[in-house]
Amino acid sequence: MKPGVPVCVLGAGAWGTALAVHAACRGDTVLWARDAELLAQMRRRGENTRYLPGIELPQGLRFEESTVAALRHAAGQGLVVLAVPVAALRELARSLRDCWARGDAQAPAALLILAKGFEQGSAALPHQVVAQELQGLARAPAVGMLSGPSFAQEVARGLPVALVAAGAPALTRCAVRALHGAAMRVYASDDLAGVAVGGAVKNVLAIACGVSDGLQQGANARAALITRGLAEMARLGHALGARQETFMGLSGMGDLVLTCTGELSRNRRVGLQLAAGKDLQAVVRDLGHVAEGVYTARTVLELARSQGLQMPITEQVCALLERRTDAAGALEALLAREPRTESESPESGDAS
Repeated sequence: MKPGVPVCVLGAGAWGTALAVHAACRGDTVLWARDAELLAQMRRRGENTRYLPGIELPQGLRFEESTVAALRHAAGQGLVVLAVPVAALRELARSLRDCWARGDAQAPAALLILAKGFEQGSAALPHQVVAQELQGLARAPAVGMLSGPSFAQEVARGLPVALVAAGAPALTRCAVRALHGAAMRVYASDDLAGVAVGGAVKNVLAIACGVSDGLQQGANARAALITRGLAEMARLGHALGARQETFMGLSGMGDLVLTCTGELSRNRRVGLQLAAGKDLQAVVRDLGHVAEGVYTARTVLELARSQGLQMPITEQVCALLERRTDAAGALEALLAREPRTESESPESGDAS
């Protein structure tokens, strides 16, 4: 049965396109992109050859280059999905606010963010960026995030995936109604801070795991990095108001394991290439996609330090990205740390 929630996906990168493919198989869905040439190519070929090659787009999926027309599709009781990187999120949110404030389109019931990371400069999480831009809007939609262990290619192919929609009840109800079904399970959470922090920090830790794998340090080392990385993630999340149990769920441990071990992980690929001695700028250029961990690492470390927390894995990732050490030096620095008890309290800032 069709869920009856019109969906508007803003952003036709790999993840935005994949979610639009899933949503279009369940209900009326529009995919928007700023790049008119990309949209024309998708209409013509029935495939997003730039970001999601090999995936046939559903015939029911519609494409729209007009922001106003796309937003009108989800006006009232619909769901708008923001599928752009963190760096582009504020500008897009501002354009939506202006559109709704002018009355060009009615605001939707819910606004769901896919971006994972912290905004450079402000250190704001994605939902905070959007909330700041929507302040003062007479009828603002409920704002939340969708996260969890998910590679776009697998979602687009209809393979099983479990995600978590985080936000107020109105947001999670709308997201679950629009997206839960077929091979996708969508769980609800009210710990927006926890889900956002998990999605941001796991990308940094995936770079560390890629470095370890690139140096052929073995499965034991990878497991240690994931486990101690999870401790770093939870430590920062606790300081920013998140609940500890969130980090044992899909947006914490689940996404961390996938991003640190999966062959499709862009951030892990960055680590692998850095371990091989390649230049960071060349690695990022050759990816063709955004690897958020590269841009998030410094912000994560500065936030930790402002809270009096130790995040040694993140610290070494920053040193490597900023060319203050090489891959072997980063590994040596981690191994040289003094021994500690495993279960330090988050307040102590003493673990890892």
